Amino acid sequence: MSIYLDNAATSHPKPESVYQAVMHAMREIGSSPGRGGHRRSLEAGRLLLQAREAIATLFAIPDSSRIIMTHSTTEALNLALRGVLVPGDHVVTTSMEHNSLMRPLTALRASGVEVTVVRADGTGMVDPDDVRRALRPTTRMVAMAHISNVCGTIQPIDRIGAIAREAGALFLVDAAQSAGSEPIDVIRTGIDLLAAPGHKGLYGPQGTGFLYASPAVHLKPLLQGGTGTSSTAEEQPLTLPDGFEAGTHNMPGIAGLKAGVEFVLEQGVSAIGDKERHLVGSAARRLAELPQVTLYGPSDPALRGGVLSFTVAGTDPAALAFMLDHNHDIAVRAGLHCAPQAHRSLGSFPGGTLRMSPGWFSTGEEIAIFCDAVVECCQL
Repeated sequence: MSIYLDNAATSHPKPESVYQAVMHAMREIGSSPGRGGHRRSLEAGRLLLQAREAIATLFAIPDSSRIIMTHSTTEALNLALRGVLVPGDHVVTTSMEHNSLMRPLTALRASGVEVTVVRADGTGMVDPDDVRRALRPTTRMVAMAHISNVCGTIQPIDRIGAIAREAGALFLVDAAQSAGSEPIDVIRTGIDLLAAPGHKGLYGPQGTGFLYASPAVHLKPLLQGGTGTSSTAEEQPLTLPDGFEAGTHNMPGIAGLKAGVEFVLEQGVSAIGDKERHLVGSAARRLAELPQVTLYGPSDPALRGGVLSFTVAGTDPAALAFMLDHNHDIAVRAGLHCAPQAHRSLGSFPGGTLRMSPGWFSTGEEIAIFCDAVVECCQL
């Protein structure tokens, strides 16, 4: 039995409807939206609109035209940061961030943007009061992940969003680990910018993602080029969403993303999240019985998403991941998970951890086999 427990990186397998949608877009549509008046191009345009509307439904976004399709969360975060911030602006972020947020901020620092990093506690939790204390009169944005990709800690974004709103700062949320498994209402939470991947909890293909920008946000595009609209103008149009999607759309990917979002809507976000937490909780309880194992993240399962990180005393996480793969055909992730500051907060730097992350298609039997395999590795 091959067991896949690396859904925090990319979900697998996908719903059958996703595979079918990708093939239909490639075989039966085969065209791009806004690049012609023929039937195939018009059908591609309808598909693109329907994908935006499905995303809008999932995240309670009132206006689907404010959803910008990207190729990844990384691209969406770069657009959110580089499209808004200017020299002299101040940003508050946290020590739990992925490099897709931290590296653009580091680059922007060199151009005069000031950044304050709020340290999380040893479980990966950020205190909203620490965010409040970090605010300045020049704070333009509070930017953070909803759920840690390292240890699954669910941050109190409702409270932090309210703090940002009171200060007149924009609130950017990286939903890479929460989109599709945690309910998100952009209006209720006060989210001005929401970045998410298509290929994780939304069960779409790789190479898909999106950025939502609220009416309070005035973006500058990252790319200039063909949009299929305003073709007489040599300047890049700033209309949403066309002006921020220069170039040819990944229509097979967007078709698969639409099908993935529809699958999530059918199953229910809460049902998906509950299943992931149940599976992670089962693994955590079993592994906690092993004296060699150190678990990272919150002990309260209600504060943890579908991610579990741990180390085994005397065993390098990469070596353990190799043994699980080579000896048991179990796919997990080892290392720093592109979030070195998070590991510093958790106390797992520089060696990192082994991370397991189930998905909707994971089973209790697979979790039991995984735990048995870890026990076996501990006895070697």
